Amino acid sequence: MSRIGRKEIIIPENIEVIINVPEILVKGKRGELSYSISELIEVETKNKILKLTKKNTTQKAQAIHGLSRSIINNMIQGVSKGFEKKLIIQGVGYRSQMEGRNLILNMGYSHPVKIKPPEDINIKVENSTSIFISGINKERVGQIAATIRSVRPPEPYKGKGIRYENENVKRKIGKAGK
Repeated sequence: MSRIGRKEIIIPENIEVIINVPEILVKGKRGELSYSISELIEVETKNKILKLTKKNTTQKAQAIHGLSRSIINNMIQGVSKGFEKKLIIQGVGYRSQMEGRNLILNMGYSHPVKIKPPEDINIKVENSTSIFISGINKERVGQIAATIRSVRPPEPYKGKGIRYENENVKRKIGKAGK
């Protein structure tokens, strides 16, 4: 039984949810997002409370029930508050900068790495070692953050590279001397 799928979603006052089966559209002050609901899930709304129910009890319906609820909840949070990820660059000579909307990373390679974000994602660089990624779509914000991190993931010996703000990198002990 999906515990997440059974939870009700409370819709804030400034958010508008339009259900046109199989599409659900969420509009808010930051923008609008849409999601295509599976035919195994039924969506009903009653005075600012959204509830998802399964049409049958198959394993696929179980899985999609919780997933759909999480995605719709993230859409509502995204158009009301938005999502943000922070990346920190560690290492001598590693830095980042903005060139228009593009992010330029100098990470010790022979060339600078250029990352072009999608239209709905904002990237901000602070003091060349902190990168802020924000947007209304949680999946896209996380994916762009993961793409930037993959340019130079933190290594275990000195901890150099790009890491998430609260990421804990397990450090290894180097060579033992004689």
